[in-house]
Amino acid sequence: MEAPLVLSTNMGHGAQMVIALLVGLGFGFVLERAGFGRADNITALFYGRDFRVMRVMFTAVVTGMVGVYGLDLVGVMPIGNIGLLPTYLGPAALGGALVGAGMVVGGYCPGTSLVATVSGKLDGLFYVAGLFLGTLAVTVSYDWLAGFVDSGAMGRVLLHEYLGVPSAVIVPLVAGFAVFSLWGAGRIEGLVRARLAGKEVSR
Repeated sequence: MEAPLVLSTNMGHGAQMVIALLVGLGFGFVLERAGFGRADNITALFYGRDFRVMRVMFTAVVTGMVGVYGLDLVGVMPIGNIGLLPTYLGPAALGGALVGAGMVVGGYCPGTSLVATVSGKLDGLFYVAGLFLGTLAVTVSYDWLAGFVDSGAMGRVLLHEYLGVPSAVIVPLVAGFAVFSLWGAGRIEGLVRARLAGKEVSR
């Protein structure tokens, strides 16, 4: 499957590979600089101490969303060119819950575990090994899981299409939700840190 911009610009295969490599390197670099290569920075989110993970991810999601819909609006990259995978509601919900549980327990998601491994962290390497073992287990037992994996099929779903509203409505709403969430996260972070500081003083 070709990338949306490739379809819009008739980019050659060599250029595609170079851009993919640069984007991947840039993404990994940003994750490392943001502190995503350390498990304690990620798990701190779930304790309300540090919301840097949420800040980076929400900013990335909103920036990407505005960029994609903006390029569609000016006709550079039609949204129809984006190769979205079909949605399977039940399996997606279970998978999201398992990834979330894994982040709480291990401190990494699949992407950040690779960043940690490349950064030389042993816990990241063990996490990546677990990903390979889990993938192998699902592959081997796929025939047994097929009924569940294919359940709840919804096809290619975009949020504005699912809700039946124009994209010009849903984009500002999602962006506004992200801004409000980040403001709320900052308030929680301040309260938790003040509480922890008070406990340190009382000792």
